[in-house]
Amino acid sequence: MLTPVQPYPALVVRGKHQRLLVIADLHIGWEVALAQEGVYIPSQTPRILSRLQKIVKMTKPTRLIILGDVKHTVAKVELREWQDIPNLFETLEKSVPNIQVVPGNHDGNLEPLLPEAVNILPVTGVKIGDVGLFHGHAWPTPELLGCRTLIMGHIHPTVAFRDPFGYRITAQVWAKIPCNKTRLAQSVLKALNIKEEGSPSRTLKAHFNVAPATSQLLILPCFNEFLGGRPVNRTTMGRRGRYREFVGPILRSKGAHSEDAEIHLLDGTFLGTISQLKTLG
Repeated sequence: MLTPVQPYPALVVRGKHQRLLVIADLHIGWEVALAQEGVYIPSQTPRILSRLQKIVKMTKPTRLIILGDVKHTVAKVELREWQDIPNLFETLEKSVPNIQVVPGNHDGNLEPLLPEAVNILPVTGVKIGDVGLFHGHAWPTPELLGCRTLIMGHIHPTVAFRDPFGYRITAQVWAKIPCNKTRLAQSVLKALNIKEEGSPSRTLKAHFNVAPATSQLLILPCFNEFLGGRPVNRTTMGRRGRYREFVGPILRSKGAHSEDAEIHLLDGTFLGTISQLKTLG
């Protein structure tokens, strides 16, 4: 059972004997990037930690899984990250002893910053019952295609609203995208350079003993509320010109029907599909 923790960018996955709290995209140390542009603000990690502790107290999880981008710098490690990341995890361990991280594209050299008890999972994701969890910047492992639901972060989805006078506001959202299981299997096999043997489903079964089952992809909002996001209902982005609504290999494949994605605010309000919301962006 999947339950968003309203009104927060967090999700609870319930099983028979466990209760997982899932979040994505902390981007600890993002203040350093602002400082390099001449904007100086104190560390906001204590506020991020306080928010997460509140959610942990509400949900009482048996395990916490973070879907990537714990840190903000991509390859190197800034002094701020050396200070804030160990402190955050050491504090969290007191209330959630089982913490796991699926690395994201910003998590280069993350391991030295984490307490020994924190478990780093494969970049390609992990299967928990009928749910597959991964960050989203890379293809998930083929085994995840046997899950009915895939869950990822990476995108920082928001929705943009523009009034007749040109004033625009944005809000964080959840995106639930319908998927074609056969086309997803076809895309993953192609990425792995595996030639189809009869059909994508048969080939996936032969090579990985997995029957395609994915019918939906859920994208988590960015847990760091101070960062911006990617308006899913816009088709242009300043001087960069046109871009596709979502990025990441699985979202660029023909297996994920982005235009039909259902968009919800953090409080659960259903706004419509991406195709319906484009006129508001």
